[in-house]
Amino acid sequence: MSTAHDQPAESYNPWSVVNHVFTHLTDQGLHPVLGESGDPGEPARALLVALGIEPAAEGNREVMRDVRAHLADLRAAVFESEE
Repeated sequence: MSTAHDQPAESYNPWSVVNHVFTHLTDQGLHPVLGESGDPGEPARALLVALGIEPAAEGNREVMRDVRAHLADLRAAVFESEE
């Protein structure tokens, strides 16, 4: 029997979730504002936490995994050519 604890944690792009919530609210005729002025990061984080989503500082894990792989390829190509 599989439980939620057996499943790998899902990764979300936090801004996609915030955009989805705001789109839903505007479809309902509301006019949401995320942070009266300045950086919307902290209010967006609070929204995600309220939805039960813990935003990761590194962002989307899949994107970061791809970035790290690409950087490793670049390092290998550069340092391999120096030998």
